[in-house]
Amino acid sequence: MMASKVTSDEYGKTKDGQKVTRYTLSNSKGSSVQILDYGARVSSINVADKNGKFADVNLGYDNMQDWEEDKVYFGAVIGRFANRIAGGQFTLDGKTYNLHINNGPNSLHGGKIGFDKKVWKSSVQDNKLILVYVSPDGEENYPGEVTLTVTYSLDEDNALTIDYNATTTKATPINFTNHAYFNLGGHNHGPVKDHVVTFHADSFLPSDENNIPSGEIQKVEGTPMDLRKAVVIEPFTSLEKDELLYKLVNNIQGHPLRSSLF
Repeated sequence: MMASKVTSDEYGKTKDGQKVTRYTLSNSKGSSVQILDYGARVSSINVADKNGKFADVNLGYDNMQDWEEDKVYFGAVIGRFANRIAGGQFTLDGKTYNLHINNGPNSLHGGKIGFDKKVWKSSVQDNKLILVYVSPDGEENYPGEVTLTVTYSLDEDNALTIDYNATTTKATPINFTNHAYFNLGGHNHGPVKDHVVTFHADSFLPSDENNIPSGEIQKVEGTPMDLRKAVVIEPFTSLEKDELLYKLVNNIQGHPLRSSLF
């Protein structure tokens, strides 16, 4: 039986001439995940449904130009700080840092040129893809040099694992995530309104009009945010915008879990 493996091919070049490599993680079940070293992005996830039909359930692009012009962070590793920093400003150790404003009044996903726009150093070890980006001290006005190592692996149970490890030379805010989008029916399925979701969360964080959490923690019980039992997405598409501005929060096995529904 063929074990999980990693192969690669040249995908294209950035506008400034940097070579971009695409890596394919695959296993004996025919499943595969493709990763670009540009933004450490998940570019495709090809898996079988319950009937054995394969489809790419990950949203993305099929050419380098679209990846570079992407505005919604398809499949990217987000850094140095995922999500919004209110007012594009924070204070650390008595010093105030002003960041690039790129989302209303806030700084979003690391600023103007985040980790999603960088070509990462890549290597393959033990059928795992290892991607490394070194963010210089002062990049996007964040303090400290940060070295982030992201490891992707696909096992024989079709589990895609993403491990993050970071070191820094100074105290600095860091918050990493992967910004993948999914349509579990594949690219030709159409809207995801028929998708059924469950969130193991008993509380949510209300957000203001700029998507900044208020700091309050509310229970989901009796609200549209109660997704502890399987629900179809479609009814939520008719909710007012303000009702969708929330995050779910819970603790599972001691680890915080935060998720956006849409």
